[in-house]
Amino acid sequence: MLLPIGTDVRLHSPPIGNWILIGLNVLVYLIADGMDNPAVQAAIPPLHAGLPSLHEYLTYQFRHGDVTHLLGNMLFLWIFGNAVCDRMGSLNYVIFYLSSGVVAGVAFSSANSSDLVGASGSIAAVTTAFLVFYPRVHITLLLWFFIVTTLQLPAMLLIGLKIILWDNIISPRLDQGVATNVAYSAHLGGYAFGFLVSMGLLWIRALPRNQFDMVAIVKRWQRRSGMVAQVDFTPARPVRSVTATEVASRPIDAAAVAPALQLREDIVDRLAERDMNEAVRLYEQMLQLDPRMVLPRNQQLEVGNYYAQNQRYAEAARAYEAFLAAYPAAADAARVQLFAGLLYNRYLADYPRAVTHLKRAVGGLNVDSERQMAAQELAAAEIRLPPQ
Repeated sequence: MLLPIGTDVRLHSPPIGNWILIGLNVLVYLIADGMDNPAVQAAIPPLHAGLPSLHEYLTYQFRHGDVTHLLGNMLFLWIFGNAVCDRMGSLNYVIFYLSSGVVAGVAFSSANSSDLVGASGSIAAVTTAFLVFYPRVHITLLLWFFIVTTLQLPAMLLIGLKIILWDNIISPRLDQGVATNVAYSAHLGGYAFGFLVSMGLLWIRALPRNQFDMVAIVKRWQRRSGMVAQVDFTPARPVRSVTATEVASRPIDAAAVAPALQLREDIVDRLAERDMNEAVRLYEQMLQLDPRMVLPRNQQLEVGNYYAQNQRYAEAARAYEAFLAAYPAAADAARVQLFAGLLYNRYLADYPRAVTHLKRAVGGLNVDSERQMAAQELAAAEIRLPPQ
């Protein structure tokens, strides 16, 4: 009654490796089984689990029992495999796919003696790889139950609870004694292999990570579950009504750190989704809880730029100063000094701070036009300095 028909993942390159695997599966079925070709069937045998040959752990993956079996598997491979292939790259993906089938075949043959055909074990691994890479992505489902409609479910819910837990663990136990040709052990072997390999590749950074994958979720959970002492936050400059000395002398409120840290992670998520208004709202809440907290480098700069573009110059200047306090050695620190100096000189009339930032910008900028701008602004700010 539920059939996946699409996902929210936007591909960055054509998933050629997945297209090749789908084509091979269809071609082998048409030649070996559709045409009932004994020579091809002998060359691409199923996995004889009772007494398997090594090559059968590869060949069985391209054989299917009937056209329904083939189409169901290819649908899942298309829905989940394209995105996984895009993330891994075609060559790595094909190696991962075939290795998953081997592991699924070993899991099946260790508990069964019957023949095995089908790509289900490999596709199970691809499915959990999709879950690891895109746990927050929504999957579009076709639902038919008196009515035909579509709905969307998060990958975590659909793959984790429905496909793995219900379809392959709970439901088979409820149907014990009922004859079935579903190779649950192969599925579970594939699911486990796909999950562990994908998590491992992300953990050792063999694949690029982002704030939406499963490793990021695990690390956030760890930080929110008692790792507050390991939080990396740097004191940011306070609002103008509070002196830096007062902020530096404040004791850290341990009760506020965990909520502030959670807000920090939520801000990063909102910025990645380009929900700037919500990100800035959460940023201000975070500073109320702990004015020492800063965002990661790029995100902190994004918030400052947002304030500046919306003519909230005081907030922009404070966000830039928080960036400079936290990341003084950043490659773009001199340019941020220029931004802060411009704001204090042109809009906030705080000329001592403008001079401080602009002097540092002049000494650090490498682009002639920017350095000239900083020097001109510095000369203008120095004229406006109050008499000593």
